[in-house]
Amino acid sequence: MKSTILLITILFFTQTAFGQEVLYDKFIREADSLYDAQDYKNAALTYSRAFEKLEWKGYQSDRYNAACSWALAGEADSAFFQLERIANKSTFSDLDHLTSDPDLNSLHSDDRWATLLEKVKFNKEKAEENLDKPLAAQLDSIFESDQLYRIQIKEIEQKFGRESNEMKSHYRLMAETDSLNLIKVKSILDSRGWLGADIVGEKGNSCLFLVIQHADLSTQEKYLPMMREAVKSGNAGASSLALLEDRVALRQGKKQIYGSQIGWNKDTKLYFVSPLEDPDNVDKRRAEVGLQPLSEYVQQWEIIWDCEQYKKDLPKLLELEKKN
Repeated sequence: MKSTILLITILFFTQTAFGQEVLYDKFIREADSLYDAQDYKNAALTYSRAFEKLEWKGYQSDRYNAACSWALAGEADSAFFQLERIANKSTFSDLDHLTSDPDLNSLHSDDRWATLLEKVKFNKEKAEENLDKPLAAQLDSIFESDQLYRIQIKEIEQKFGRESNEMKSHYRLMAETDSLNLIKVKSILDSRGWLGADIVGEKGNSCLFLVIQHADLSTQEKYLPMMREAVKSGNAGASSLALLEDRVALRQGKKQIYGSQIGWNKDTKLYFVSPLEDPDNVDKRRAEVGLQPLSEYVQQWEIIWDCEQYKKDLPKLLELEKKN
């Protein structure tokens, strides 16, 4: 499966020319699309074109996706090259994902597979040697319950409708779960602070953000300064903080900064980018915190980003946001 795992996407480089990074991103997006279209050989070749633009450097998750594409294209040597690189150079440690990923099934009978598993297992043990395992397990469980009902939203909405009783019942169950999760996470944050992945693992660290992101405004306002400090110390991600900053700003009656929050027009039945500060420079701000361009982000809601039109529509969107 193309990588959606919760990983720190480590770059093998520190700084590159902006133009090279733009080309890298362009080829990665093209490769992702080819993978989705099941054109695996061309997807793999396009990932390679992306790496070439950065002197054969790249993100861990992109190299993993390249390996999946090569494996599905029947090119075991190239698949192992990518997997061995991330295992040896960026200490890839997600053993569970690696062993359960059907994209890589064709590699299992190769003698190199067992060696790769041993290396990834070593990386996993090394990464977890200082982990608070009981707390990490608790947060992993909270993470799963937080995501469970949200994963089901689209399916229920398509089957019964956005305003259906089934959808309303689903949201009630989700709210109850969120409330219970919040009690547990607040206790952890109040007693131990915003813990990094080195203590609670990647999923546990993401859980802290998700539960606060789904909390009430007063709770978000309380823990927002803590998360800002966590980003400075490397215990939270800047992209996650951007989402929380946007949600808090909108709830306070302000405009969002990064365009992460999407609204719903009940009359037109269409989604829209909630009121945004300085739309002309939003992609610059998004890039600074590691977010993709807004035009790509909003495609999942079938929104076409037109900055000039958005600025004309902004007064109406401000009124619409007040009603929501």
